[in-house]
Amino acid sequence: RTMARTMAGKTVVPRASSRNGTSASADLSVEVNGLKFMNPFVCGSGPPGTNYAVMKKAFEEGWGGVIAKTVSLESSKVKNVTPRYARMKSNSGEVIGWENIELISDRPLETMLEDFVRLKREYPDHILIASIMEEYNKESWIKLVDMCEQAGVDGFEINFSCPHGMPERKMGMAMGQDCELLAEVTEWVCDHARIPVWSKMTPNITDITMPSRVCLQAGSDGIAAINTIQSISAVDLDTLRPQPCVEGMTTYGGYSSTAVKPIALARVASIAGLIRDEYPGQGKSLSGIGGINTGYDAAEFILLGADTVQICSGVMMHGYGMVGECRSQLSEFMGRHGFTSLADFKGMSLPYITTHTELVRLQREAIEEKKKAKVGLGNDDAWSGDDFVKQSDSMVSN
Repeated sequence: RTMARTMAGKTVVPRASSRNGTSASADLSVEVNGLKFMNPFVCGSGPPGTNYAVMKKAFEEGWGGVIAKTVSLESSKVKNVTPRYARMKSNSGEVIGWENIELISDRPLETMLEDFVRLKREYPDHILIASIMEEYNKESWIKLVDMCEQAGVDGFEINFSCPHGMPERKMGMAMGQDCELLAEVTEWVCDHARIPVWSKMTPNITDITMPSRVCLQAGSDGIAAINTIQSISAVDLDTLRPQPCVEGMTTYGGYSSTAVKPIALARVASIAGLIRDEYPGQGKSLSGIGGINTGYDAAEFILLGADTVQICSGVMMHGYGMVGECRSQLSEFMGRHGFTSLADFKGMSLPYITTHTELVRLQREAIEEKKKAKVGLGNDDAWSGDDFVKQSDSMVSN
């Protein structure tokens, strides 16, 4: 029997599901800024998109898109170290956090561009996005945009958010925390690019809607959030050295994986609210990032307003094949609720976020209504045999 439900003002009618709970007609495809993704799962920029072989693997496994590891004009200035990762484990041994001090691509730009050309030739229907980062120099940004476009990429993600990526060169987070620089650089890129541009936000800031608004005003087609959270994963209590330790020293790194998901959800919801309130009907998009390991995690981000979701550290821990299970889980969630497309439930949970003051008001009103409902009895003569249990309940306080 089919029953209609109402959520956030929308009437939802559950549809037929297959025996395993997966919607028989769930469509995971999504069009974002004119780009047609087969599903919303995108390999986030980082090691999972570092060269042709790994990006090819992602496409073969069925990822909706890949964002290549961030490129710049002068890869010779990029010097990585080892070890550059550290894991945070729960008491049961499960990895719940992942810190990295890895920089952007150290491969020559020309090599990365050759990989882009080859991938688009072999997988023309798959979405390939170039993550780009440069110093505060207009000519450099324009040159990088031109070279990547000529290689055939489908879109750009401007890396304004790497928490440890060469701040001395005013790159990454150092640029993303300065709204004046953000506005100028975003305008340079968006005025020159002929393909969609997303701006990737840092969570290492007081109010993430401020830089997001600046980028959208400067012409960005969408926002990606969040990048990693500045961190030190641990201090070794034997050596007394912070981790990851390189020649006895460390630096502040970027924290990701399961533990950051609640923070990411809150930031995504804030940006989604900004887009809803200030850019209605303008096609501005949002790609959610942070602690996503399952299709159910992805559903939470979409419910809070994300169009796509990105996974990076999850791929490093579980492999590219994880996307198959993610797709199945998202389909199962959709089938359970009768959703046939991502648009059916995108942003559906946003209306349920309010201020603490409003929560106090709502609860006060609810308590008053309960008090009115529990009228009680005026005296012992009012008790009756037929309604004895109901009359007793009307005088219970909890």
